[in-house]
Amino acid sequence: MSGIMTRNGHQDLSDGSRFSQRIRRRYAQQLTLLPAGTPTRASMQALYEGLLANGNDVGSGLRTVRQLVVERLIHLDCNEGASLSAVTGVMTDLAEFALDTAYHESCKTLDAQHGAPHTPQGMRAELCIVGMGKLGARELNVSSDIDLIYIYDQDGETGGNAEGRNRVSNQEYFGKQVKAIYALVGDTTEHGFVFRVDLALRPNGNSGPPVVSLGALEEYFHVQGREWERFAWLKSRVVAPTQSIGSACALSLRSVVMPFVFRRYLDYNVFDALRVLHRQIRDHATKRSAGKPERNNDVKLSRGGIREIEFTVQLLQVVRGGQFPELRTRPTQSALKRLAQAGLMPQATAEALAQAYVFLRQVEHRIQYLDDQQTHLLPTADPELEWIAHTLGFEGTCAFLGELDRHRELVAQEFDALLGGAPKECKGCGGAAAASPGTNDFDALLAPLTGRFHERVASWRHHPRVLALREESRARLARLVLRTAQWLAEGRVSEDAAVRLADWIEPLLRRESYLALLLERPVVHERLLHMLGAARWPARYLLKHPGVIDELAGNALFEERFDPADFEQELERRRSALQSSGEDDDEALLDLLRRAHHADVFRILARDVEGRLTVEQVADDLSALAEVVLRVTTRWCWERLKNRHQPECCFGIIAYGKLGGKELGYGSDLDIVFVYDDPDDRAGEVYAALVRKLINWLTVKTGEGDLYEIDTALRPNGNSGLLVTSFDAYSNYQQQRGSNTAWTWEHQAMTRARCVLGDAALQARFDAMREAVISAERNNQGLLAEIDNMRDKVRSAHPVRGALFDIKHSPGGMVDIEFAVQFLVLSQGYRHPELLANAGNIALLQRAQACGLLPAPVGDEAAQAYRSLRQIQHRARLNEETTQIEAASVAHERAAGLALWEVVFAAASAPQAA
Repeated sequence: MSGIMTRNGHQDLSDGSRFSQRIRRRYAQQLTLLPAGTPTRASMQALYEGLLANGNDVGSGLRTVRQLVVERLIHLDCNEGASLSAVTGVMTDLAEFALDTAYHESCKTLDAQHGAPHTPQGMRAELCIVGMGKLGARELNVSSDIDLIYIYDQDGETGGNAEGRNRVSNQEYFGKQVKAIYALVGDTTEHGFVFRVDLALRPNGNSGPPVVSLGALEEYFHVQGREWERFAWLKSRVVAPTQSIGSACALSLRSVVMPFVFRRYLDYNVFDALRVLHRQIRDHATKRSAGKPERNNDVKLSRGGIREIEFTVQLLQVVRGGQFPELRTRPTQSALKRLAQAGLMPQATAEALAQAYVFLRQVEHRIQYLDDQQTHLLPTADPELEWIAHTLGFEGTCAFLGELDRHRELVAQEFDALLGGAPKECKGCGGAAAASPGTNDFDALLAPLTGRFHERVASWRHHPRVLALREESRARLARLVLRTAQWLAEGRVSEDAAVRLADWIEPLLRRESYLALLLERPVVHERLLHMLGAARWPARYLLKHPGVIDELAGNALFEERFDPADFEQELERRRSALQSSGEDDDEALLDLLRRAHHADVFRILARDVEGRLTVEQVADDLSALAEVVLRVTTRWCWERLKNRHQPECCFGIIAYGKLGGKELGYGSDLDIVFVYDDPDDRAGEVYAALVRKLINWLTVKTGEGDLYEIDTALRPNGNSGLLVTSFDAYSNYQQQRGSNTAWTWEHQAMTRARCVLGDAALQARFDAMREAVISAERNNQGLLAEIDNMRDKVRSAHPVRGALFDIKHSPGGMVDIEFAVQFLVLSQGYRHPELLANAGNIALLQRAQACGLLPAPVGDEAAQAYRSLRQIQHRARLNEETTQIEAASVAHERAAGLALWEVVFAAASAPQAA
């Protein structure tokens, strides 16, 4: 029990609460019934039962429990520095206990009158009491109301009373129960109330029924659900009765709520919705404080108040939560941490907002401690302000008010930066809404446009997609066009970029959130235009995966490189978030992998077209991305494999070709071979099932697209061989053991092979086997003839038009250089171990020259030629241009390639002229 003095003899600071003083006077005899320390659900239950034993009825018992618990919290907060989470947690426990108790008491009465409500299947119909807002997030204030929505699982009717009479529909039964619960919890009696109850957030608000079925709620979301309701449902949680938490009804409810709150695509439409809602709240606060300046000091609703922190956090959650499942958390402080972890908010900003949130909430509590009023207005009386300051550890009022102003200013600045006003428009865009496509003033929109951009936008005059847009979205499109035209006139973007933007946005007009995103984020709009203007392939990629454009918003995009460890950690964090809500089915994980993969491909692409990466760095990053995707996907498939025989798989993936040589490009296939190193008798069957599942996960097209095309033709015996083999069988095949052995072209491929998945022991075995294969002494004349024959076959399959030079396949091109390197490795590797490493063609050419196999400067010039040809090939593919070009433009590179071939294959016939 708290008294005049605290345990250490100091003055009891909670004495400044008039409400606390009233409780101590009125319930002096009952205060000792609540055990010492922080109240818990169990101690509340024991207190309640003790009050009933002393003659209290249910209503007065619950109200007395509430008064004693709040009095204890005031003491713990003011005198012992209880944390914010401790105070709000206790208040949330109190609400859940009161609602659970009221539910069961009302069931007794109603069941006796009408019988139990039943579903069509004969089971008892279930009621879920959904806590919204601070109750849902376990952030309840000491004097807060509780926002509730009542949902029942199925329609039906009750079984009737003992005589079989008074049957009513489930809707009517639960409607009566809502009233009964309100009477026990929300009515004000001589003992006060337990909680003020607000049902205004239910479907159709105060004009709607007090309770709705799950089916009716789902239909409401589809037909009438408004943007602001998505924010309201963000923190929703089934809080009572206890048996409904985690029940089938609660899980079904969550499956209805989640897609309503979190959309599959980036959803910037909510910016305007939340901006309007915030403006309405501000306007209401302004009207309320008219002529009463003291009302401007509202720690919740005024500028820089608690609501602006909540809006900032919730906006980012709703916009990105569809793609970042780890953001789907209710408590504000938890959400701030996750936003920072996801890179959506600077760590310093998240920490500053979290500190401001705690401070403002503690101030809010002290305001409410004074008289148990649901108010957030800072008092004007000096003694009250001084009491608040002292309970927060300040020497006086000035220091407290200074700290309050500091926090509120920071909050206001962050809020304004994100949402504070309508996005700034370009000069001359003021009439954009009136000149929207599809209106009579379309000519006014076209007026400032020129050239091909004018022609492209003019084609929208009668376009069905444009005409089908809502007026608001047509206005957004017009503003976007005018801003683009202004930048084009200023020389900030190219005409190609403007035309490609129109090409890109046209098929996406039904997804209006992209228009909202580009208007809300001018930096994204401008960076997008730069990417579209740089090459054609980015526009195609963005059309397939439009959601990735939000990656352009980050300032660190161009300063970073792909980090496989971060990528893997982020994927696991998102999967954990899906697991926690029971949403980690195969489809969700397939989409999760694809979204993460597409986002990082796009990041690499953005750095590439901005000139921040070399061709080699692009290939390194794309190869690293493929490796980590293979690793994560294999692990997830193994964990979900029904016939797996052990916790860990003894499995490996051998990469050949572009992935093996770390030369992967955009859209490259993965040339891979699957092996296992497991003595179990079931291994062959189990790993075959794993590979089938893995290939399906990598290649199947979902709504988010696919990951990679997989080519397994390099496995032993090619397409007629087993999809997965034991490592011993694979090794024997490669090392010419037995009657079934590898061909020379397979050993050529082995020079660029890597084990990209497998434990350390398997990787060591592969490395030893690879070295043994490519370092074996060979008949060089026979090897030369086979490679020369393979070169002719490859070249005949890729004819070149006229006198053009094919960067890859013409004499002196990339294939000639690659084959020359492979010949050097296979013919000289046993004498020169420095050639055995999978170091890439450029490094191997330099090593071959260094060890005397190539005369200077043949190796260096061939290496530089190969690098130059790769760059030309890379740019051509980015711009979707042919790789057959004028021979004169690469005369030096061609000569270097031919010289290399001549030196390496001197014993063979001289190369034919192109």
